[in-house]
Amino acid sequence: MHNTFSLLMTSLRRHAAIGLTTTVIAGIGSLAFSVPTTTAEIYQFVGRDGSISLTNVPSDSRYRKVEVESSRLHATLSERELEPVIRRYSSQHQLHPALIRAVIKAESNFDPRAVSRAGAIGLMQLMPQTAVRLDVRDMYDPDDNVGGGTKYLRQLLDRFHGNLPLALAAYNAGENAVDRYQALPPFDETRQYVRKVLRYYRTFLVHDGVITERPISRYAPAETTAIHAISELSSH
Repeated sequence: MHNTFSLLMTSLRRHAAIGLTTTVIAGIGSLAFSVPTTTAEIYQFVGRDGSISLTNVPSDSRYRKVEVESSRLHATLSERELEPVIRRYSSQHQLHPALIRAVIKAESNFDPRAVSRAGAIGLMQLMPQTAVRLDVRDMYDPDDNVGGGTKYLRQLLDRFHGNLPLALAAYNAGENAVDRYQALPPFDETRQYVRKVLRYYRTFLVHDGVITERPISRYAPAETTAIHAISELSSH
């Protein structure tokens, strides 16, 4: 098993340059995480170009052990389990915890092992290249992933002058797409994504008792922006 797995990981590293690594990793996820810890340990390294290498025989000190039996690799995590992490990074980056919960709900439905067809990974579905830029070492680690995703969302909000729909569109479709159109990109997937996150955001705000059905003029600026954005998007 050791030799087979090493050969497979060598093949993954060889294909990383042409962007196949994350796709192949998604396909072998069940193999990697089914290996008993008594017979094989798995190590991960994310390169500067965003490529991911896995091996059970690390040849470089930059490889990090993947804790297969760790509770962070449960199929899903409850909001209550994640709340301390969400609140810590929300406070650090001055975002409402309900917004981070909404993004996690829309991106992965609280599954830390989620991998998209495009290769986005973890709770906040970070692309490997973005993770490298944000200094995220382990995209499967909820703390690392939420920390990176929250930091990225803060950067996007700053870049688009606090415009939440544009920041969410950039999170989904990329900053260049929003820059190109100077508005929500005309992509159905992206527009649906923005609507979905905003709906979840409002739901979580109501759940937290931050807002009710009172007139929106009584809400705090951030919540007012979210409600206005939902109304505007729903009319298009």
